Amino acid sequence: MVKRYIFHIDANSAFLSWEAVHRLQHNDPLDLRTVPAVVGGDPTRRHGIVLAKSIPAKEFKIITGETLYAARQKCPELLIVPPNYSLYRQCSDAMVEIFKEFSPLVQRFSVDECFLDFSGMESVANDPVKIAHELKNRVRNELGFTVNVGISTNKLLAKMAGELKKPDMVHTLFPEEIPTKMWPLPIGELFMVGRATSQKLLSRGIRTIGELANYDLGLIKQFLKSQGVLIWNYANGIDYSPVRPGGDFAVKGMGNSTTIPFDVEDRYNAHLVLLSLSESVSARLRQAKVLAGLIAVSFRTTEFYNFSHQRKLYNPTDCTDEIWKITCQLFDEIWNKQPLRHMGLRVSELCQNDFQQVALFTRDYNKQRQADRAVDLIRSKYGPSAICRSSFLYSGLRSISGGVIENEEFPLMTSLL
Repeated sequence: MVKRYIFHIDANSAFLSWEAVHRLQHNDPLDLRTVPAVVGGDPTRRHGIVLAKSIPAKEFKIITGETLYAARQKCPELLIVPPNYSLYRQCSDAMVEIFKEFSPLVQRFSVDECFLDFSGMESVANDPVKIAHELKNRVRNELGFTVNVGISTNKLLAKMAGELKKPDMVHTLFPEEIPTKMWPLPIGELFMVGRATSQKLLSRGIRTIGELANYDLGLIKQFLKSQGVLIWNYANGIDYSPVRPGGDFAVKGMGNSTTIPFDVEDRYNAHLVLLSLSESVSARLRQAKVLAGLIAVSFRTTEFYNFSHQRKLYNPTDCTDEIWKITCQLFDEIWNKQPLRHMGLRVSELCQNDFQQVALFTRDYNKQRQADRAVDLIRSKYGPSAICRSSFLYSGLRSISGGVIENEEFPLMTSLL
């Protein structure tokens, strides 16, 4: 029987490292990785959270996901760099091309991490650990940034191995190493155990991964249901999910959201925000050559209450105007004129756009689609700000908005399956 060797490869501080390398290649004398720096939004416009941080920034207790305001309170000299998602895509693609030279079985798990199946490669290399070091060093030497590599017999243990110590490291976590390497770790470090689940486990005296692994499965299932079974299996190193090659086009949905630079209290401005989100989401649909079969709108009030509403479409679409019209209808159905600070748009149930059937009483958006294609061409050639709708002039709003909240081209999986 062929022994499984699964690699989990994760770029260290990916967004910040990629930005640093890009700037160094363009003659910037400062390496962002050597100073307190983060990649995040624009704090002056209220959409600022930390997406990635340097090691010096980590020393100030700055954490990923916190607001830029809070981060600046910890480190007044913090250098903030805006995100560049097209650059991150290029860096991710370059990284994956190197991985494919080691195995044809490469699965993208997110924009900065992949699984690689090295099983059955003993004829090529007898020592998978040596190969992992070679892979890691090639990324560092050829692309200028570092990765961590975790090695085990399944995806779950490989991912846990890669998290043991960073950066630029190779770790193993084989089944026989679980009691010494994984079980002593705090329960919150187990994959799929978030803050809420961690608190539930702690309240029952389960402090470490080992304590969960040795806890009665029936009791775990009683208070955590199917989620409890999943994390109990993970705590015991049980995972049978295969490495599924690809991931680039396994897009289940696309979504953008934005924190608005001022409180939105009227329908006109709310609709403008939704238009700016529709511009970005529909462009991504057309780029991926897919149509949306379901549209969902969400918003957060200034008192931090969240609302959402969705609708399935009879005729899938990628047309900006059509998506915007439906989004506004959904918004109007649930908004009670509360002041808003955050709005989002998500599309899902995607299908190919090689055939489209228009219903008898549905408005024909063919002319709008032709205009969309022309706008896409101009923006791809001259930049996203090359052309915009006049309604955004002097509005204080961006004509295209929405940071990638879920990078659907590289989905953040809820499990390893």
